[in-house]
Amino acid sequence: MSDEQGFSPRERRASFTLAGIFGMRMLGLFMIMPVFALYGQDLIGFSPLWVGIVIGAYGLTQALLQIPAGWLSDRIGRKPVIYGGLALFALGSVVAALSDSVYGVVAGRVLQGSGAIAGAILALAADITREEHRTKAMAIIGVCIGISFAVAMVAGPLLAAWFGLSGVFWTTALLALAGMGMVRFLLPASASKGQIRDVTAAPELFGRLLKDKQLLRLDAGIMLLHLTLTAVFVAFPLTLLDAGLAADRHWWLYLPTLLLSFVLIVPLLILGARRNMNKLLFQVSILVMMVALVLMALGQGQLWLLALAMLLYFTAFNFMEASLPAFLSMLAPAGAKGTAMGIYSTSQFFGAFLGGVLGGALFQQLGGAGVFLLVAMAMAFWFWLAAGMANVSQVRSHILPIGVNIESKDRREQLLQRLMALPGVHEALIIPEEGAAYLKVDGKIFELDQARRLINL
Repeated sequence: MSDEQGFSPRERRASFTLAGIFGMRMLGLFMIMPVFALYGQDLIGFSPLWVGIVIGAYGLTQALLQIPAGWLSDRIGRKPVIYGGLALFALGSVVAALSDSVYGVVAGRVLQGSGAIAGAILALAADITREEHRTKAMAIIGVCIGISFAVAMVAGPLLAAWFGLSGVFWTTALLALAGMGMVRFLLPASASKGQIRDVTAAPELFGRLLKDKQLLRLDAGIMLLHLTLTAVFVAFPLTLLDAGLAADRHWWLYLPTLLLSFVLIVPLLILGARRNMNKLLFQVSILVMMVALVLMALGQGQLWLLALAMLLYFTAFNFMEASLPAFLSMLAPAGAKGTAMGIYSTSQFFGAFLGGVLGGALFQQLGGAGVFLLVAMAMAFWFWLAAGMANVSQVRSHILPIGVNIESKDRREQLLQRLMALPGVHEALIIPEEGAAYLKVDGKIFELDQARRLINL
């Protein structure tokens, strides 16, 4: 297959470079989670509440700035926004590294989160890759985020043991600088295509999507998932310490449980896709996470039980983390995936902030077992909420160029009707300003070449 047909070297290099930039930034955000409760105790103002605020603080600015930063990249270009976001991330890391109080560390984490470059990175990936390979590029970025979380669970405890808490933040600053170097020297030149509705948010669609109950279930789900994550890591490192596992050896538990969890979710993802069991497996995963949290509460002082609980937790978490964006992509209306993803990402980061604050407050009042049990109750609510979720199937999205100038409204209507009549097309939307047709289709039936021939008539 030639480069014109397959994933070209330029597209491949851009995809892996953007995935690396995204992954290094997320690595920097995640590394503090398993270590701050252990190594931040010498900071002025340290308390369980402030542990939670430090862990979740980045989520607040991420939630507030994620969509505006994407819009800014449409106006001034992708790379300036990415450079600026990485610079803010590096500055926040330095502020946190130099701080001798939790208040300074919180300020640093808020600065880290203000470098909200996810939207600009995804938009640049869309600019550089052809539509037929865009899903592949987004998948590479998604896999890299998952890897960064796994690496953070091991690298954070090791770096903190060797260089202290400030060493973790200095490392994140270096990662940000390395990311800027990758933008400068590895990313190919590209021209911004402006708004691409599959990756950037359209303001006029917010009201419509906020009324969509299926999408709202997914938004609430990702919020609860990351609320759980940050709340758990307020309490779990100290629980491991009480069980007799020294702080510099916590990675001994995180590494094997994470690796085994990745092995376990592969057959689940395949089974869900092939047997149309996505909803059932998703609900089972919520129950598994709830059981894991109860085991964490009951396993105080029992290292083997805590290891089992973390294996169950990571397996359920990684399955849902991989499944939720896929569900959203299938359920979002044609031409609205970027807006839906913007709302989803905002919910995710707000959940991280809320989980840190609530986890810290609960730990201060009720201890680790109280945190785990109350978060397990939140999972019970999520299970009830997920009962009304649609059982999504093989729905795919496509963007087809139709030329900037469509001669008349009548011609656009005729083209829209012909596209809707194609086998497998669920929804079609023509945006004349973008010169594009957005299609939502059944991937098993729809033939892309047939739609292209129709447009070129």
